[in-house]
Amino acid sequence: MKAILTDITKCIGCTQCVTACKMINNLPPDKPREWQKNDGLSSRNWTSVLRKQDFFVRKQCRHCNEPACAAACPVGALHKTELGAVVYDSNKCLGCRYCMMACPYGIPRYDWDSAVPYIRKCILCYDNLISGKIDQPACTKNCPTGATIFGERDFLIQEAHRRISENPNLYSDIIYGETEVGGTNVLYITSKDCPLDFLLYYNNRIEKGLNLVGEPDFDSPYPQLTKWAMSSVPFAFVGMGAIMSGIYWVVKRRQKIEKEKKEKENEEDRQN
Repeated sequence: MKAILTDITKCIGCTQCVTACKMINNLPPDKPREWQKNDGLSSRNWTSVLRKQDFFVRKQCRHCNEPACAAACPVGALHKTELGAVVYDSNKCLGCRYCMMACPYGIPRYDWDSAVPYIRKCILCYDNLISGKIDQPACTKNCPTGATIFGERDFLIQEAHRRISENPNLYSDIIYGETEVGGTNVLYITSKDCPLDFLLYYNNRIEKGLNLVGEPDFDSPYPQLTKWAMSSVPFAFVGMGAIMSGIYWVVKRRQKIEKEKKEKENEEDRQN
């Protein structure tokens, strides 16, 4: 399974990865919204470079091994591929935005500028990789310092451990994405001076007081937290349909009775 490893200590903030992503995906210039998160991502920007202290951090979809967005989608518009990328099918998308609420990293964005809006996000250049048009994502190919590299996930984890063990005074002894939410296909290593906790959307929710149901184990796959709710969706649709049908029948029945009553009264008035 393919993955990306980003080494924060090597990133110079040139944003060539951002430009390459927009070019290969034919994304138009960004159009910031008042409610848009201040992280550079949008339906038109699928990757961004953030500054943390004196470091630069690239943000994009993590392509979780067990994606919560796919588990939360009621029509299967998002799915995990054999390559490791989490992609979506706009022909199935309802625009319900369940995936936006389910994602622990807050990645999917709504395409507000489309007449028929869909969810947009990084797809790891999946279509271009499968077709053979490119041999690696545009973002990693265009990184001038090798701060972000592409390869087999197992190899990249070994490479990350190697760098950390060979430079213990430089690197923090954590590979972000190795185990979080069941593991992701976008991994990070960083300097001890630049913790990446701010990239974990779930932690940001806690800071904002939005954690209303208690803190789950962040190393556990998130679909485990959504499966019970999603399994009830069909029953909710059926139940709501039955309720609405019942209300419709009662309303129509009352209208019929009222109509018959008025017709009877009119008939009596004519006879008198």
